[in-house]
Amino acid sequence: MKKTFQLFDFSQKVNYKNEILAGLTVAMTMIPESLSFAILAGFPPLVGLYAAFIAGLVTAIFGGRPGMISGGAGATVIVLIALMKSHGIEYVFAAVALGGVVQICIGLFKLGKFIRLVPQPVMFGFVNGLAVVIFMSQLEQFKTVVNGQVSWLQGTPLYIMLGLVALTIAIVLIFPKITKAVPASLVAIMVVFAIVIIFNIETKTVEDIASVQGGFPPFHIPNIPFSFETLKIIFPYSVIVAAVGLTEGLLTLNLVDEITGTRGNSNRECIAQGSSNILNGFFYGMGGCPMIAQTLVNLGAGSRARLSGIIGALTILMIILFGAPVIGKLPMAALVGVMMMVAITTFEWASFRIINKMPKHDIFVGILVAVITIVLHNLALAVLIGVIISALVFAWESAKRIRARHYIDENGIKHYEIYGPLFFGSTSAFLEKFDIQNDPNHIIIDFKESRVSDMSAIEALNNLTKKYNQLNKTVELQHLSEDCRQLLKNADAVINVNVIEDPTYKVVS
Repeated sequence: MKKTFQLFDFSQKVNYKNEILAGLTVAMTMIPESLSFAILAGFPPLVGLYAAFIAGLVTAIFGGRPGMISGGAGATVIVLIALMKSHGIEYVFAAVALGGVVQICIGLFKLGKFIRLVPQPVMFGFVNGLAVVIFMSQLEQFKTVVNGQVSWLQGTPLYIMLGLVALTIAIVLIFPKITKAVPASLVAIMVVFAIVIIFNIETKTVEDIASVQGGFPPFHIPNIPFSFETLKIIFPYSVIVAAVGLTEGLLTLNLVDEITGTRGNSNRECIAQGSSNILNGFFYGMGGCPMIAQTLVNLGAGSRARLSGIIGALTILMIILFGAPVIGKLPMAALVGVMMMVAITTFEWASFRIINKMPKHDIFVGILVAVITIVLHNLALAVLIGVIISALVFAWESAKRIRARHYIDENGIKHYEIYGPLFFGSTSAFLEKFDIQNDPNHIIIDFKESRVSDMSAIEALNNLTKKYNQLNKTVELQHLSEDCRQLLKNADAVINVNVIEDPTYKVVS
């Protein structure tokens, strides 16, 4: 059976048990995270849950990657804290909706493919930094508020919390060795929940963070002035939200591709994310993007289809509408243990084994991206800096590879055969290859093994021919590829060089 409306692949064999259990597990781990980030930003707690429901449902159905989970993620929320403090939540909703429009435009213009330009060291740094961030964020649950002051848990509450977290981690590690029929994470949450209820153990619960009870997300047009001044305020935040969301989302998509051995559609994911954020802006959501931790929980539970994401989103809605009294009693220790295990399994431990085999600049890039991710929590900036440094290193290495072989033929013409790309980084080395003063009157530069790549290369050729012309010497270029000729043709106003037409061979009939 073919795909219907390009949404679902009905030829795919779906394990419904795994999908449903994975969706329930994802919902359990997503609720406290969405609540925590909403409170951190100063939003009403339900704004975080609404974002988890809307983003989770829309991207699960329409997204470019089955198995990937989206929700009210901290990466996008952190960007909006300043706007919340300066202008209030109505401006936040407007910025989220406009950010969604930006993401849809990126998807429609098929710019999502550029995520493939992210080098492997940047991916290592991104994943490792994110693993540390996930682990460190769980330590916040070991704090409590006493007389308005935040302090670490002490004494019996601390020992109870540590014991329950350790029990959760032990179950997650041991249970798969007994059976993989049920996700170990869900079993751990249920077992710890049961122990706390049966033995009436006093420990931190979900309702200690905030209430999860509410109604269906209401439609709401952001109450802001529709003016150019408003646009100037929200547009920078919208662009950053779009960039951060897509960066985390598309890197997560690449990671899931590697884990599952399949390939997602990055442009479709951009459009789905943008659509979910537009809905978030008009239905009291704080905005969201794919969440790598919950995605790994989902994959670890055996999900490979869209159903788990749909189940997870609908479970969150049911909890908001009907299940708040039960979920509110869920011990935070169980969720902390699950997320800590996610952080541990997310970390690319293999990067330590191969670190002595990697080039030094790759090691530097990986560590730098990880540090920026950990310190600034700005994934887009970390990845951008990593890509820029990798590109500069590549340019430097490529610049060193340009070479020239020269000889004089029987007619007294000197030939320079160029090897390697001629671009902004290699122009200086290229010009050093020529002996302008002592060369004969006729020079041919052969680009059979080279390419003229940019305007810096054009300018270098212009300077070279000008110096030869001043000595009444003729320079001709040979074996230029079609795109190189076009580049020279477009630069007629800048450069005047002789291009030798390659012979055209015709078949005799």
